[in-house]
Amino acid sequence: MRRHDRRKKPRLAHVRHILVTNKPDAKECLDAIQGAKKPLKEFKKLAKKYSTCSSGSKKGDLGEFVEGQMVQGFEDEVWSMQPETIPQRFIKTQFGFHIIWVHSITLPDKD
Repeated sequence: MRRHDRRKKPRLAHVRHILVTNKPDAKECLDAIQGAKKPLKEFKKLAKKYSTCSSGSKKGDLGEFVEGQMVQGFEDEVWSMQPETIPQRFIKTQFGFHIIWVHSITLPDKD
């Protein structure tokens, strides 16, 4: 975990993810989500069934996190995504392969 700079107000994001240990599983899950009539419903189902993260029991919901709280590669992907869009790729971190669904990004107020 990285420390965020307390002098500037960090961004917030509400995110779900599916964490799997290998690339073929990540590709299979991503293909299923992209081909589904209701992608978010499929995402939640797959997260519960396949995710190795404890968030799997909550259908992949990580809740809201503060910028600097997650590993760099994960955060870079989150900040580059548009909220409520179907994931187009998976990413690899030291924990495994992640498929990410961003619900919301909250930018800090400019004071």
